[in-house]
Amino acid sequence: MSRSSVSIESQSLQVSLGVSSRRIGLMWKIVGTLAGVIVLFGLLIIGAVYQMTATALRAQVDQRALAVATMLSDGAAGNVIGKNSLELNSLVTKAALLDGVAYAFVQDGRGEIVAQSPASVPADVKEALSVEARRQPRQRELTLRGKTIYETRVPILGGQVGTAHVGMWGERIDEQIRSALLPLLQIIIALVLVGAAVSVLLARGIIRPILSLTRVADRISMGDLDAPIGVDTRDEIGDLARSLGRMRASLKAAMVRLSQNRPVSVTAQGSEKK
Repeated sequence: MSRSSVSIESQSLQVSLGVSSRRIGLMWKIVGTLAGVIVLFGLLIIGAVYQMTATALRAQVDQRALAVATMLSDGAAGNVIGKNSLELNSLVTKAALLDGVAYAFVQDGRGEIVAQSPASVPADVKEALSVEARRQPRQRELTLRGKTIYETRVPILGGQVGTAHVGMWGERIDEQIRSALLPLLQIIIALVLVGAAVSVLLARGIIRPILSLTRVADRISMGDLDAPIGVDTRDEIGDLARSLGRMRASLKAAMVRLSQNRPVSVTAQGSEKK
């Protein structure tokens, strides 16, 4: 095997390795870009849905707590006035047994807790309220044993008799948010996988004619002016293929003219010497 053929083969090997590395890089650029866009939009959608879901569920919890506290306030009015502690404790216990309720208690006009459930409600949930403050419903957020509580306070008979308090577990809202977001997360993951698969197919469709033109250009650069183009599309890649074909035809014509003019030049030089 001659040195020239070995050199051409080594150049072909280097070119093919360079083409392969460019193909992998370009393919992963396309795949990474499309997948990144899909993931970005997915995260934005998840964030927006999370905020809307959290706001809606918090509003529902507040409305439910207000309804429970209002029911407790209406039922406790006569018992607080009549100091019927047995019936009052029964009402408070029923309210505390409702789903999502952390505690319930009733304060009298002096701010003393006259009924509570469970019996171990911490003293720090108790509020020292003025007469004006007892007349208005109020909601607040506090922490009980390391957990978030959303408490609703409703006045009893306009605050003259006392107030009814109902605390709702905040972790229930988080559970409902997670259960609402889980299907969305599954959809986003599925979209990312589908987008990655589509981007791989798209990248291959774009890269295949480019690789073909690259191989043709390499063969032309090594002197093979009869290498077929093999790409005929109606896009920018097709324009590149046609330009490459025109360049090949121009080089071939130039080589033909050069080969035709060389003997004439030699003959002319010989006649001059004679």
